Amino acid sequence: MTLAAARIDTGDTAWLLAATALVLLMTPGLALFYGGMVRTKSVLNMLMMSFVSIALVTVVWLAAGYSLAFGDDAFGGLVGDLRHAGMAGLGPDSVQGTVPTLLFATFQLTFAIITAALVSGAIADRAKFGAWLVFVPLWALLVYVPVAHWVWGPGGWILDRLGALDFAGGLPVEITSGASGLALCLVLGPRLGFKKDAMRPHNLPMVMLGAGLLWFGWFGFNAGSALGANGLAAAAFLNTLTAGCTGLLGWLFVEQRRGHPTTLGAASGAVAGLVAITPSCGSVSLIGALVVGLAAGVVCSYAVGWKFKLNYDDSLDVVGVHLVGGIIGTLLIGVFATEAMTGGAEGVLYGGGLAQLGKQLVAVVAVGAYAFVVTYGLGKLLDRLMGFRADEEQEQTGLDLTVHAESAYDHGVLGHGAPVSSSLPTAQKVKTQA
Repeated sequence: MTLAAARIDTGDTAWLLAATALVLLMTPGLALFYGGMVRTKSVLNMLMMSFVSIALVTVVWLAAGYSLAFGDDAFGGLVGDLRHAGMAGLGPDSVQGTVPTLLFATFQLTFAIITAALVSGAIADRAKFGAWLVFVPLWALLVYVPVAHWVWGPGGWILDRLGALDFAGGLPVEITSGASGLALCLVLGPRLGFKKDAMRPHNLPMVMLGAGLLWFGWFGFNAGSALGANGLAAAAFLNTLTAGCTGLLGWLFVEQRRGHPTTLGAASGAVAGLVAITPSCGSVSLIGALVVGLAAGVVCSYAVGWKFKLNYDDSLDVVGVHLVGGIIGTLLIGVFATEAMTGGAEGVLYGGGLAQLGKQLVAVVAVGAYAFVVTYGLGKLLDRLMGFRADEEQEQTGLDLTVHAESAYDHGVLGHGAPVSSSLPTAQKVKTQA
């Protein structure tokens, strides 16, 4: 047995293997969550946008993403080097802390996957699938990878120089996906009928199932970020459960005051609480987790309505839940961080003054601005080169039929039967099959 292999802790490794599987499960859970929220004519397209992200991000992560995010710093805290491109130099005996490096890289890969998939919710019902296939790998390399290096990579400027805290991904995952979703929905413009037609979720049981899978996977997301089977993982696990509960209750409280607590509100509130506790689960006490989740549930329930006032069509509330929730959770570290959890840094309420809150604010602004600007530029470039917005006929008919030649519910319409003549216009094809 080599010296490196002897340093691998089997308990930590077993837990991280389980946590990695849990986080990967979150992307199919997200697919169901998003799929239930769209209309029947674009359900399969929504599922596909999440599932294909698994394959696309995996390829670019193994090729270069992991090395750029977690390789030795190469450009003043901005990005890592390419020493491990193609996972070069890494084998079964390579160790990161007390776990195999290959496992650590896979665990971090699952974060990159779901972050890319999250962005799709902002542009549901109206994006070209072909453009999405090009966007995802480019976005992962240009947006997610640098931010991951800033926050978690060796020598990353947010981690080592600024000193802002982010335990499990409020900055690289939540704020990055939310700001990118906002940029992309501005590039594509609103859906046909936005603010005029009813665009209600078509399958609320599917939404609830997706939310349940997300919540289940989130324990791997947050507690797994301790990278070991230890007390910190246990604390992050309990904080995650707590914030999900208070987020759900906070959202329902707002809806009750409006007259009708809803299943969609319950699912959205739980997710909002989980989003907010993601950066702070390893920094705040149980009381802090209660407040973080509650604040996210209440504030995000109002934030999802901003799109109607500000006229941006964030289809499935990526901005209202992930951007706003991520900001809340990241900033409240500066209020509720305790030395018992962080090993040093403390928030305002625990005698740390405003210093940590200021660091958290700088990190939020920097990451949000970077993700928005780069995503907007990338979206505009792809829109000019190949078109990012589906044409009007495709959007009206539904992307399931026009793009994938399938239907989620009407098995007699372009399911897997005889193909319809490709010479017919789309609308005529659908009419013929009906």
